[in-house]
Amino acid sequence: MKIGKLGVWYFLDGMPAAAAAEAAKRIESLGYSALWIPETIGRHPFVHASWLLANTESLIIATGIANIYHREPGVTLAAQNTLNEQSGGRFLLGMGVSHKPLVEGVRGLSYGPPVATMRKYLEGMANAPYQAIAPAAKPATVIAALGPKMLQLARDACDGAHPYFSSPDHTAMASEILGPEKMLCVEQKIILEEDPATARELARPVAQMYLGLPNYRNNWLRMGLDEADLENGGSDKFIDATFAWGSLAKIRQRIDEHYAAGATHVCIQPVNPSGQMGDLHWQALEALAE
Repeated sequence: MKIGKLGVWYFLDGMPAAAAAEAAKRIESLGYSALWIPETIGRHPFVHASWLLANTESLIIATGIANIYHREPGVTLAAQNTLNEQSGGRFLLGMGVSHKPLVEGVRGLSYGPPVATMRKYLEGMANAPYQAIAPAAKPATVIAALGPKMLQLARDACDGAHPYFSSPDHTAMASEILGPEKMLCVEQKIILEEDPATARELARPVAQMYLGLPNYRNNWLRMGLDEADLENGGSDKFIDATFAWGSLAKIRQRIDEHYAAGATHVCIQPVNPSGQMGDLHWQALEALAE
């Protein structure tokens, strides 16, 4: 898969299907190479990806991420192959183990050891039968990987990794583990707002939903933050490390820092200064488009 350097990561669940399709078309027209969509408790990611692929021509649709606990490996393999065959290879499968509070607390499932569970799932996909028309090329797979062991699994068993809510320093660590032949698709939250106090206050409600999730907290602690940085929506140090805010030039600088650290692709997630979390900030996307 030839994915370009810059993409968009966004929750489209707050948009009606027709509006989501129009957003994907507009993102494609701006020159972004990929649109990343998540899976939480909203739309089915593969069904939604099919809709977005059918309404675009060149845009790669990627899952960031599909939760492996929501379906057995053979079903995921079938979805991956089907979407790639139908779209001419424009679907990128990103998978992850999600988080114990979501898997057990929301879904009522049993959460296993992350790396061992992902390894077993990948083995299940590799061994699953598929007897329909195959895609022209073997589809690519990336996994959500933050810690060294999951990054090593991404290197050894996948086409790369999709780190979420990290920093250029983390990107450098991930790149060193993955090596130069693997995809390193990094998500970066951006806020086109130059006033420091305003930008940080816009960031905190977005950060709050993640601050209680252990996989992220463990990674931020590895990044050199401490527990105090992860309270009350996050300290200024935490916000500045994980969000790119400020002028257009400052945001571009952060994106370039990821590339310099070894990222092969950066998908930006714009935070709308209006405070409306469901509204794409087109001003930022248009300004940053390649």
